[in-house]
Amino acid sequence: MQTRMALTLALFGLCGFAAAADRKSSPSPSPEPSNILLCVKGLPGCDFSVLTPDEIKQVAAASSQRNLSYCLEGSSLCDPTRLKGTELREVQAARQERNLQKCMDGSPTCQPLLLSAKDAAAVHAATAERNNTRCLNGAATCDPSRLTPQQAKLVQAAADRRNLDKCLQNSSTCDPLRLTPAQAEAVKTSRLERNLDRCMDGFSNCDPTDLSEAQAKAVHASTERRNLTTCQDGLASCQPLDLDDKDLEAARQAFRNRNVEACKRGLPACDPSLLTGPEMASVIAAAQQRRNLARSQNRQQH
Repeated sequence: MQTRMALTLALFGLCGFAAAADRKSSPSPSPEPSNILLCVKGLPGCDFSVLTPDEIKQVAAASSQRNLSYCLEGSSLCDPTRLKGTELREVQAARQERNLQKCMDGSPTCQPLLLSAKDAAAVHAATAERNNTRCLNGAATCDPSRLTPQQAKLVQAAADRRNLDKCLQNSSTCDPLRLTPAQAEAVKTSRLERNLDRCMDGFSNCDPTDLSEAQAKAVHASTERRNLTTCQDGLASCQPLDLDDKDLEAARQAFRNRNVEACKRGLPACDPSLLTGPEMASVIAAAQQRRNLARSQNRQQH
C-alpha cells in the first residue's frame, strides 16, 4: 500500500513539473495597451469617458503637440484654429520656408505672393539661371525674352555650335544658312570625305561627280581590286569584262584551283573536263582514299 502511494505521488509530481515546464516554454500573451496610452497616441479604441482629470490634461497636451507637428509639416491634418500665438508664428515661418524652397526649385505649387522682397529677388535670379541653362542646351522651354544681352550672345554661340555639329554629321536638322563661310567650308570638306569613303567601299550612294581626279583614280583602283577578289572567290557579282589580262588570268587560275578541290572532294561543282593529267591522277587518288576509309569504317561497325 505504501509503495502504491509513493508511485501515485511521484506521478502527480511529474505531471505538475510538466505543466510548469509548458507554462514556461509557451510565450505569455502581450498585455493590452492601456487606455491612457491609446488616448495619448490618438489611436482608435480610446475611451475618453474613463479618463481622470490628470489623464485628460496629458491627452490634450499630446493632441496639441500632434496638431502642431502636422501644421509645421504642412499636412492636411493640421487644424490652424487650435494654434496659439507662438505656434502660429512658428507654423507661418515653416510655411514660408517650404514655399521659398518650392519657388527656388521652380515647382508649379510655388505661391510667389507669399514671398518677401528679398526671397522674391532670390527666386527671380534662380528662375533666370534655369532659363539660361535651358536656352544654352537648346531646350524647347527656353524663353529668349528673359535673357540678358550677354546671355543671348552665349546662347546664340551655343546654338551655332550645335548647328555646326549637325551639319558636320550630315543631320537632316542642319541649317546651312546659319553657317559662317569657314564653317560652310568645313562642312563641305566633311561631306566630300564621307563621299570618298562611300566610293572607296563601293556603296551605291557614292557620288563620283564630287571626286577629284586623284580620288577618282584611287576609287577606280579600289573597285578593280574588289572585283578581282570577287572573281577569284567565284562570286556571282564578278565582272570579268572589267578585268585586265593579268587579273583575268589570276581569276581563271583561282577557278581551276577550286575545280580541282571540288573534284577531289567529289562535289557536284566539279567539271572533270577541265582537269589536266596530273590533276586527274590526284582526283583518282583522293577518291580511292575515300573508298578505303568507307570500307574501314564499315568493318569497324560490323
